[in-house]
Amino acid sequence: MLISLADEFGVSVSDLLGEAISESASDELRAISEKLEVINLQLSNRHSSKVKTIRWLLISLCAFMAVIFIAFAAINGSYMDWNYNNPELAVAGTILHGFEFVFVRLAPIGFAAAIVGIVMTYKRS
Repeated sequence: MLISLADEFGVSVSDLLGEAISESASDELRAISEKLEVINLQLSNRHSSKVKTIRWLLISLCAFMAVIFIAFAAINGSYMDWNYNNPELAVAGTILHGFEFVFVRLAPIGFAAAIVGIVMTYKRS
């Protein structure tokens, strides 16, 4: 209703109400935009640091898997020659063989997924 009255009289609503229009509205808008710019910059920096952290974690995971593969290749199944009549060696050999069995089958999938993740983080930046 005030807007229609102000339109009829050709004045602003604040003049109709008798309020003074503050000239600092543009200054307030500028201050708000500067604060939003700072917040946007902080969010951007946080996002880029998060992406870099994820990228380096994936690179470390690939390196770790490669080292484990090299270690398994170096021992070349030497636990197979152990005397399994000794219960301690039997348990250790079985655990080592089980770990190697599962690792050799699942690590390539994890390695490929990590490579895809590394490529995806480079594409975004």
